[in-house]
Amino acid sequence: MCSGLIHPPIVKTTRWNDEAATRQFAIHMAARLVTSLADQPSSSSVYLALQGDLGAGKTTLVRHLLRSLGVSGRIKSPTYAVLESYELPMFTPSCTFWHFDFYRFDSPHEWADAGFRDIFAGQGIKLAEWPEKVAGCVPQADLVIQITATPDEIRHIVLTAHSPLGAYLLDEQADCLTVPEMPMPAHVVTDVSA
Repeated sequence: MCSGLIHPPIVKTTRWNDEAATRQFAIHMAARLVTSLADQPSSSSVYLALQGDLGAGKTTLVRHLLRSLGVSGRIKSPTYAVLESYELPMFTPSCTFWHFDFYRFDSPHEWADAGFRDIFAGQGIKLAEWPEKVAGCVPQADLVIQITATPDEIRHIVLTAHSPLGAYLLDEQADCLTVPEMPMPAHVVTDVSA
């Protein structure tokens, strides 16, 4: 998570022509997350903010990302529960992926009452949909992923890194759809069709 280091934002753009492109992006992002957390998963923290209108493809991206990180079984949208957590099996000691959906939040009091401050202050990967609903409560994201859907189902993506870790995660992401097949770390699941 942003460690207080001042880092000028780095912005890249890309587009996803279909869900296969979304999946490919998720596979590359998973590889970067695995590499960045491999040395010290129990003391590392990453915060990803996911922005976009209803139906933009935010939850689809999260599902592909979680599959790429080795999560099996049902992956639920936390729209009503606000939070779903997943233990990532590839890390020892374990690493938790916290998936937030703040769409239904109306006031900062809900944030405080839910006790989410402790989760954001702790270890693991935090990904928040609708982070603008809790602006001022959450820290600055390491990486913001803005998804805009067009009527022809193409997704325009703006990636903004706000920390050195975010810059590392951003590296190659904008170009991942045109990069030739590259070897993934052994722990990244590239067959996410399940």
